[in-house]
Amino acid sequence: MRRFPFLLVDAFADKPLHGNPCAVLLDADSLTEAEMQAIARETNQAETAFVLHSDTCDFKVRYFTPAEEIPLAGHPTLATTCALIDTGRFKLTGEKTSLTLELKVGPIPVEIYSENARLKRIVMNQPAPIFLATYDPQEVMPVFGLSAKDVLPGYPVQTVSTGTPQLMIPLQNLEALRRSQMDVTAYNALRAKSDFFSPHLFCLSGITPEGTTFARQFGTPPDLPEDPFTGSATGGMAAYLWHYGLLEKPAFMAEQGHWMHRPGQGWVEVIGPREAIQGVRVGGMAVVILRGELAL
Repeated sequence: MRRFPFLLVDAFADKPLHGNPCAVLLDADSLTEAEMQAIARETNQAETAFVLHSDTCDFKVRYFTPAEEIPLAGHPTLATTCALIDTGRFKLTGEKTSLTLELKVGPIPVEIYSENARLKRIVMNQPAPIFLATYDPQEVMPVFGLSAKDVLPGYPVQTVSTGTPQLMIPLQNLEALRRSQMDVTAYNALRAKSDFFSPHLFCLSGITPEGTTFARQFGTPPDLPEDPFTGSATGGMAAYLWHYGLLEKPAFMAEQGHWMHRPGQGWVEVIGPREAIQGVRVGGMAVVILRGELAL
């Protein structure tokens, strides 16, 4: 029987049972891709991370939703880093420590900030954004129980990728965001002819005084119907907001998950001028809430 160290980590949260939970399996080199996918279905988290040996980076990591593998994800990156620190596989040195994770999209630098060996913030660096297809709000918004009038006037519904393509849907206010409800059949038909992995609906209003944005991210079975906090999409959203002049400053606090009773916060910074963004930094806290082993 094979046994694998297993942790459950809440990411984009500074306390247990907040933010977005992620299952992390260490020493996963002997697992096949089919086994990884089956384990992701078993854990039934938004994503499950599998840590492997890397010849080029500190660690190699693969991320799976219950339905499929994805090239880049934010909260599993924070969760994996936290798990590596918690198990002693990666040591903190000083107030700032760096490591590099080998993901499907390539090497991703991660910065860990600490004080007296206590974790303060994990920051992932996402690649420069790619602005992809735009969509007719008349076609897209009914999929989410909304109308074209709910879209922020003058701004496109557009796919943006900082590693994973996400459909950016800017809404006018929190009220429209709360009304959002996905029609799974209509969404599957839209996605089948589109270029995005999942939709990210957001508005320029935080839930707390610290927040600049609030967002919701939907999925379809066997993936979870809604994601508590989506790090990759938050990076794409930040690039969208900066590119289209909707942010006065390139750094802000993004919020998500509060209506799911999983409040999450992510610090975000866009790097570079609006017309030539070089990358996005997305960071937050992470907390281990479960340690054990998975036996196969």
